[in-house]
Amino acid sequence: MNTETDVLFISHGGGPMPLLGDPGHREMVERLTELADRLRKPSAILVVSAHWEEPVPTVTSGANPQLIYDYYGFPPEAYTIEYPCPGEPVLAKQVCQALEHAEIPARLDEQRGFDHGLFVPLKLMYPDADIPCVQLSLVNSLDASTHLAIGRALQSLDYDNLLVIGSGFSFHNMQAFFATDTAEIQARNQAFEDWLEETCTDTNLKESERAERLVHWDQAPHARFCHPREEHLLPLHVCYGLANRASDTHISATILGKTSGMFYWRAEGQD
Repeated sequence: MNTETDVLFISHGGGPMPLLGDPGHREMVERLTELADRLRKPSAILVVSAHWEEPVPTVTSGANPQLIYDYYGFPPEAYTIEYPCPGEPVLAKQVCQALEHAEIPARLDEQRGFDHGLFVPLKLMYPDADIPCVQLSLVNSLDASTHLAIGRALQSLDYDNLLVIGSGFSFHNMQAFFATDTAEIQARNQAFEDWLEETCTDTNLKESERAERLVHWDQAPHARFCHPREEHLLPLHVCYGLANRASDTHISATILGKTSGMFYWRAEGQD
């Protein structure tokens, strides 16, 4: 991995709710704000969003992408949120080239805007919207190995002071978010979080073992309860594929009543 690259997987919460003062997102807002204070300010940000799937990895390449309000049923102010950060076509092209060099077909999309997997957490972390951003899609096969390979391909990026963010959610069972909380639900949630923390942070694991666990993530305790569909977990696979080592920091937050995790791999030489 380029030693100038910071890598961060975040749990980004429910739609625009973190920006609307929802009390169930208080800890998430605090954690993301704290993280932004800890990180050096990046020259550009590459976001892998759980809310964009394509047949091949696709990269936003517009100079000034618009926002996509890809959520429904929220108050009017949720559809007037602004985050006028610029795009970064040079970085977009480098991302596409890195993937193609690894024999992963990829394409640029000059028209697509930024979805809430990008603008909601970044409005919390970098409210000035002055850092150029590029968004990378998931692959709609939702194959874990494919997303590890995408991350590994990004190791060849040579872009100074880059921050790569996997924007997903370590717990994403929509029915459970709005069901009556029970001890059984809490135990299932915590068992998967414990497995995920061990998988991503245990320095005694060989990288081949860590990768194998992530490929077969659905064999983890209560995996399919926590992720009936895995699109919110796969940005983590891209992050790990890029970092290829144990995470330096695990951050936990209660979001919408569920224990959720974030992982940070700092660039070499960073405190």
